[in-house]
Amino acid sequence: MGERILVITGAGVSAESGISTFRGLDGYWRNLDPAKLATPEAFAADPKLVWDWYRERRGKIRAASPNAAHQAIARLSTAGLDFLLVTQNVDNLHASSGVSAERMVQVHGDIFVTRCARCDCQYREDSRDAEDLPKCVRCGSLMRPGVVWFGEQLNPRETSRVEQFMERGSCDVVMVVGTTAMFGYIVEWAVRAAGAHGRLIEVNLEATSFSQLAHESIRQPAGVALPRIVEDLVGQSP
Repeated sequence: MGERILVITGAGVSAESGISTFRGLDGYWRNLDPAKLATPEAFAADPKLVWDWYRERRGKIRAASPNAAHQAIARLSTAGLDFLLVTQNVDNLHASSGVSAERMVQVHGDIFVTRCARCDCQYREDSRDAEDLPKCVRCGSLMRPGVVWFGEQLNPRETSRVEQFMERGSCDVVMVVGTTAMFGYIVEWAVRAAGAHGRLIEVNLEATSFSQLAHESIRQPAGVALPRIVEDLVGQSP
């Protein structure tokens, strides 16, 4: 088995745990498009509406459990390899399954973090989250969910961790799982990490913009495909 593995995951992985995706009929909330709620403009216009949605999402995520795909990735992360998981998911199910913070980059943030819209004050969810509209204890500004909204830049501290991993050398295997790959950086990271000789594997129910670049596209649920893939990879390790 190769020594360097990069796994990139998206909403399709968490959907198998009952977490609604942003796209499709199951993603709508109060007949509103979540993609239009997850923006700085929506928060500025109606912060209470946005907070109501995020609190409901937090509740659903608390009730969810990691599925077989999360567990397979966690197993791979502890197999003694040079491994990194880059996830677009904000739900922490990867962490709950056993992937350590050192081996995971949450490029779209953490839904259970509440941070100030103006300064760098933030905290993980606690009793203060019960407030209707939480205010920053430092500057008095509104607090917001600690996620990256549409139209915002990724956190440079997190993207630098991805870059540092790739700078150490190309990967033997790159897996892109449960994501439409609509963000250009997902495709760019995957292709660049694989280099000239790495194996590019896509696991997604439907074809995506990444499909034509993948060496292998598996049209199965991640919870079905990943345990088999990981078993094959780990079984080949010395």
